[in-house]
Amino acid sequence: MNPTTFTHSLRQKSMRRHSNNPIPQKKPHDVIPPINDALRIIPLGGVEEIGKNMTVIEYGNDIIIVDAGIQFSDPETPGVDYILPNIKYLEDRKDHIRALIITHGHLDHIGGIPYLITRLGNPPIYTREFGSLLIRKRQEEFPQLAPLDIRIVEASDKSIPITPNFKVRFFGLTHSIPDSTGVIIETPFGDIVNTGDVRVENEAGVPVEKEIEQYKIFKDRNVLLFTMDSTGIDKPGFSPSEASILKNIDGIVAQAPGRVIIATFASQVERIIEFLNSARRYGKKVVIEGRSMKTNIDIIKHLNLVNIDHIVPIEDIEKYPPNKIMMIATGAQGEEFAALMRMSNKTHKFIRLQRSDTIILSSSVIPGNDRAVEKLKDNLFRHDARIITYLDSDVHTSGHGKRGELEWVHKQVPYKFFMPVHGSHFRLKMHAELAANLGCPRENIIVPDNGSIIELRNGGTEFVKLPEKAPSDDMVVEGLNIGDISEVVIRDRKMLSGDGIFVVIALVNSRSGRLKKSPDIIARGFVYLRESQELLSEARSIIKRSIESITVGAQPINFDMAKNAVSEDISRFLFQKTAKKPIVIPVILGV
Repeated sequence: MNPTTFTHSLRQKSMRRHSNNPIPQKKPHDVIPPINDALRIIPLGGVEEIGKNMTVIEYGNDIIIVDAGIQFSDPETPGVDYILPNIKYLEDRKDHIRALIITHGHLDHIGGIPYLITRLGNPPIYTREFGSLLIRKRQEEFPQLAPLDIRIVEASDKSIPITPNFKVRFFGLTHSIPDSTGVIIETPFGDIVNTGDVRVENEAGVPVEKEIEQYKIFKDRNVLLFTMDSTGIDKPGFSPSEASILKNIDGIVAQAPGRVIIATFASQVERIIEFLNSARRYGKKVVIEGRSMKTNIDIIKHLNLVNIDHIVPIEDIEKYPPNKIMMIATGAQGEEFAALMRMSNKTHKFIRLQRSDTIILSSSVIPGNDRAVEKLKDNLFRHDARIITYLDSDVHTSGHGKRGELEWVHKQVPYKFFMPVHGSHFRLKMHAELAANLGCPRENIIVPDNGSIIELRNGGTEFVKLPEKAPSDDMVVEGLNIGDISEVVIRDRKMLSGDGIFVVIALVNSRSGRLKKSPDIIARGFVYLRESQELLSEARSIIKRSIESITVGAQPINFDMAKNAVSEDISRFLFQKTAKKPIVIPVILGV
């Protein structure tokens, strides 16, 4: 056997070996048993992460959904715009969906609506007024979709009949956006209570009278299942009161020698309203920067929540003395293209930071954003302006209650069963422990995962988690596409970002099987080619040997086998020489 034939044989054996070991396929979804006479609760999102909140409540042929949020992408999901809850379970039962209930207008509770509502059969959406305006505003970006069926409710409304099996009642609570509510779902077995996101306004750890009044609604109710926000469970005590935060910021605004630039979440609408009042109090003009901030200002104007005639265009900022300017901007999380980051790195069209500026970061760091916020602060401090963060002064309080606040809420709601939601797994476990310490029997507490199927059986006397799960793999938005996340695609993107790409272009004589000329090589994000001539020379020799070991003497030429050979040999060579694993893409053409 000549060397070429021997190598050819080895390649064929290698390909047969690899063909018997295909890429592992995803595990098929569990066959979910019929619901029978149980009351079924399925969290499809928001219980393994902070974001993409969605919970399903099902009885008989009726389904109610609470919230439809998104989660923002992170370094683990390069190229992804948003992450959505997996709604395969709901799509299979679309004809049973009777309503989508919205607790409040933050994107982790409403952001999925434009992407999911058609797949859900366009059910009616029950929400408070401010949430409805945010939903409609976002829907304007999707003019191809059918009009939404939005039904506005008040926290004071009595129970709204959705079906003979389900009634819904909203109740007021405290968060960080107007019209935040919890939801009571009245079922044949008793009440299911979902708080949405919640905190407790307090004075030095003592809940204010408004909070006590809000929870009196539960005094005589039969609460079967309590589900509650767990985001702040890992922080002890009570949050600073919103009133104290606003008082501190007002004092800073009053004494600032120059411009005041306040960066906060655009969703902190009630706080933004008070910033506008503070500016008016001290005779300052207000500039609004950031798309989402401007959107919410439009809604504030529409609802006539505050006088905004002292807002001026950013183009007019130089018409006023610095000490008569307040800017309210987005970007406190270090977002690359947000207004504050552009100011910090001197790329903003109109603003150059000055020593006399006072910059207030009225927000805490969202988990996972630590590095981006550090970069932002680094940039800001290079300008010698006065920078104030929540670590220096009470200029921010979270919309999610700390442990002391959550404990207080638990004591206001007499419930039988408990399921923590809205948080990563360790937070849910901590919240479950809190409930147990307050007297809830451990067998009455279930910590779910996304897709967990929880059932209340025998008239609500049994609380069980099924071994089967609803589909729970993330769905993602990538440009115009919505679908399952592809592990292969994400892995390739990570490799591209880490080690780059190495493209081989070779022309082969179709008769002789030999290369027509030295192969061309294109590399991006791998090595600087001009400084790696020796590496490229060796690579070309290996490419030539690898291709011709397959093509010389072969009729017809198996180009796929030649590509596999090049990819395998060059990947091994590059790793030996550089300890990097770029994606190798061979392009072999017969001429």
